[in-house]
Amino acid sequence: MLSAFDARDATDLAALVARGAVSPDALLDASLDRMAQWNPRLNAVVLVQEAVARRSIAAGLPRGPFRGVPFLLKDLGCEAVDFPSHNGSNLLADTQYARDSAIFARIRASGVVTWGRTTSPEGGIGAATEAAVYGGPTRNPWNLDHTSGGSSGGAGAAVAAGIVPFAHGSDGGGSVRIPASSCGLFGFKPTRARLPDGPYAGEGWAGMAIDGFLTRSVRDTAAMLDACEGVDPGAPYWAPPLARGHMQAISRPPRRLRVMVCDTTFTGDPIHPEVREAVLATARLLESLGHHVEPGRPRADIKAMMRAWTDIVACGTALGVRKALAAKGRALQPGDVEGVTRGAIAHAATLSGADYLESVGRIHAFGRDMAAVFDPEDGAGCDIILSATLAEPPASIGRFAHDTEDYLAYRTGPGGIFDYSPFCAAFNASGQPAASLPLGWSSNGLPLGVHLAARFGSDEELIALCAEIEHSQPWIAHYAKLEG
Repeated sequence: MLSAFDARDATDLAALVARGAVSPDALLDASLDRMAQWNPRLNAVVLVQEAVARRSIAAGLPRGPFRGVPFLLKDLGCEAVDFPSHNGSNLLADTQYARDSAIFARIRASGVVTWGRTTSPEGGIGAATEAAVYGGPTRNPWNLDHTSGGSSGGAGAAVAAGIVPFAHGSDGGGSVRIPASSCGLFGFKPTRARLPDGPYAGEGWAGMAIDGFLTRSVRDTAAMLDACEGVDPGAPYWAPPLARGHMQAISRPPRRLRVMVCDTTFTGDPIHPEVREAVLATARLLESLGHHVEPGRPRADIKAMMRAWTDIVACGTALGVRKALAAKGRALQPGDVEGVTRGAIAHAATLSGADYLESVGRIHAFGRDMAAVFDPEDGAGCDIILSATLAEPPASIGRFAHDTEDYLAYRTGPGGIFDYSPFCAAFNASGQPAASLPLGWSSNGLPLGVHLAARFGSDEELIALCAEIEHSQPWIAHYAKLEG
């Protein structure tokens, strides 16, 4: 029954532990068994630290909301002394940390039993997870010929396959929401700086990146956000304080909201018809729940935002490689990094400090434009933007491989990442909360995510709406059933 955590979320499993119906060791056994069964086909879990997990159980787990529940960290960020990391790159393979990050300390305090990491693309800059350091692509449990998404693609695959009931991720351009859409999960990106970044970073990608979680239920995300939210000492800025917390917010439906539904891209280009139908079906559901739904598109310069995002991430990638090489005391060698990373470094070399600051300024201007879309003083304002998460169903393996060195074409060219994922990064740039909900299915049985975004700081209202939708159209009974 528990081997695949079928139709159970982490909250259910924690309740079983609390009443003595199952032990943390038994859940860890089940999780490891499931990994051994399916990971050879998925390539989602790496750097297994079973001994660390057993010691944490034997030492006495914190009495947090998820005491005894198996958990995995993304192999990018979330630095932890007991969990070395490849960070998706041969250059950074087997990195050890001298201290725990603030986000990991809070995750640990929730009571989870962390036992390994999940795959990510090098630098976190892809919508697919196919890093060379892992020896092959990470595959989608719903169809092994398709990607599980990126950059938290290993986390998405591991949760969808039932290896763990939820997992850590991070999101700098959709990296939680893209795998959530691809794998039939719930993925929530909080408001900028809602979660801590320190002490290893002050901010990620000029404030566009933030940690998050891949879950099978809204309540699991809400409880983990409550366990982890808040600034750490020395943070350069912080999110507006929560009024009640995410768990309190989902205890009742939100007020009736004004929803702008966009069934194209934000620039008016068509999206895949099956994805479009999932968006329109969600619009009809929201209307049936009493929300006010009208078609529209946000008035903001999406293309300028994408160019600025691309420049900022190139500079961040180049800086990360430079720091790694400085720590090793050597120059870049063949095989250290993949093609897209080499292309990002080359592009960053064409940018001056003034160019970088200009890109940051464009991102800030875009954030103000997006804030105006939600302005209650504006007669055309809204409370929620409803769109697709991805413009098409999950991509085939290899489509977004990192072998090309044309970084700009990879991100912004025809058929590139931004054509495939034209929605998510907008809300990393604006800093607004956004979520992907598993509300659609393609004709060949692949999950299709629907995307909701709210005004800056309105995390509680957004997650309450997500919970209302989940109650009206439950998805937890849907899980990948790999054969063989």
